[in-house]
Amino acid sequence: MLVRRPHAALAPFVEHLWYLDEPLPPGRDRTLPTGAAQLVVNLAADRLNWYEGPGLGVRGGVGGAGICAPLARPIGVDTADQASTAGVVFRPGGVVAFGDVPAAELTDPVTPLADLWGPDGASVRERVLAAPTPQRRLDVLEWALLARLRVGGGPDGALAYAVAALDRGAPVHAVAARVDASASTLQRRFRAAVGLSPKQFGRVRRLQRVLRAATAPGVDWAEVAARHGYFDQAHLINDFRALTGLTPARYAPRSAAEHNHVPLR
Repeated sequence: MLVRRPHAALAPFVEHLWYLDEPLPPGRDRTLPTGAAQLVVNLAADRLNWYEGPGLGVRGGVGGAGICAPLARPIGVDTADQASTAGVVFRPGGVVAFGDVPAAELTDPVTPLADLWGPDGASVRERVLAAPTPQRRLDVLEWALLARLRVGGGPDGALAYAVAALDRGAPVHAVAARVDASASTLQRRFRAAVGLSPKQFGRVRRLQRVLRAATAPGVDWAEVAARHGYFDQAHLINDFRALTGLTPARYAPRSAAEHNHVPLR
């Protein structure tokens, strides 16, 4: 897998760009929420599929380039649809710098890029495929983002603070007070930019901290619960199940480096 940092002008909004072209074990993965949106291009087929509903067995799909929403629940993805792909991981709230649709309106797991960017979005997959090398394909994605980046649209300082504070585990009420906003104002602005409520985002980011701890052998879940601000181990288990569809004991990621991909068994 090729991963690279974005152009300096994109860095406030984009975490990294990535390219994958390698065989994966056949089957489906449960992909876990991260709190951030992604742009994904399927290079093998003009289709992005996902699975949700009971047992993650209900299939949905759109064309081959789309924006994956920042959800607070898992979705299923067939590994065959991941094996030849390119994409962009946005920073929380970063996706809105490249379009006019609030992140809160990205309610489906994937929204076609053409619906958000018009003709520019409709042609992204074709332009990426025309590039001769993985690096050049990422260049095409980067150029597409640079072309859509709003002039003078720097990050919102209060929002950036809220994202960072919630990511560290700060309470929502303390964040609202720090940015001098009412709870309802923070909720509205945060959802429009990030796509999740402040509380949902805080829970998802705490889950991500727990998942990193869970890859170590012999995990002491009671200690993990205490360290990450849960009332007790039962609270951790309930929150883990609500966000992933799994109990901690059943969490078995594809690899330690891919802790958000859990093979469906």
